[in-house]
Amino acid sequence: MKRAFKYRFYPTDAQAAELSRTFGCVRKVYNLALAARSEAWRSRREHLGYNATSAMLTAWKKTEELAFLNEVSSVPLQQVLRHLQTAFTSFFAKRARYPRFKAKKKSRKSAEYTASGFRFREGKLTLAKMTEPLDIVWSRPLPEGAKPSTVTVSQDSAGRWFVSLLCEDPGIQPLPGNRNAVGVDAGLKYLLTLSTGEGSPIPGMSVGTASAWLRHSGSCPARPRGMGPTGPRASVRSPGSMRGSPTGAATPCTSSPLDSSAKTKWS
Repeated sequence: MKRAFKYRFYPTDAQAAELSRTFGCVRKVYNLALAARSEAWRSRREHLGYNATSAMLTAWKKTEELAFLNEVSSVPLQQVLRHLQTAFTSFFAKRARYPRFKAKKKSRKSAEYTASGFRFREGKLTLAKMTEPLDIVWSRPLPEGAKPSTVTVSQDSAGRWFVSLLCEDPGIQPLPGNRNAVGVDAGLKYLLTLSTGEGSPIPGMSVGTASAWLRHSGSCPARPRGMGPTGPRASVRSPGSMRGSPTGAATPCTSSPLDSSAKTKWS
């Protein structure tokens, strides 16, 4: 089973400049390919796949405006086109939303290298277009004899650099299959109820307390707005705003229509 091992590294000035250019080119190619695929569907109802965008990338590199794409490794540029294809596949399968453009300040800075874009020998990792290996802090060892199949370089918002190596880990074995399945549902009397009939009570409340709470809530529905315990609530006004008296004197108000003897007077 494959497993990713993430480490922090400290690039030289030349390596940092090369990686920053790579991040910018990756974002540029992604946005260009997304715009081309969206425009092809809107104007011609045509689906463009990875092969079509890969041919576009070759044509873009030959233009004067996008000639800077030749300054970085082509491996991360091809990988971002594959990621875009995966994003569209998930969108059409209704597993994700429509792909969005990558902003310069908000998008994640990363570049992915496959086996043809890096060299890993004797515990030293050297990326394409670089002459020196990365200064990696090996906080934990890789599995014995592991060879990375994919390397992802990223930089967070604090300016820290990280490298993630995807390796085959023989120490992780898949769990055996289990045919016993059970359904789980949320309820009121029980927090969780299983299809086998078992239930998990609400934390801090016993089953008896939950049953009593259900009986009470069912027998005492919520009162309509403006209703008191014995009937409609009386409208109480200040003495100076009482109507019916030219001098502002208060008129008696009944607290409840069910109790005609209960009256209140302003003094």
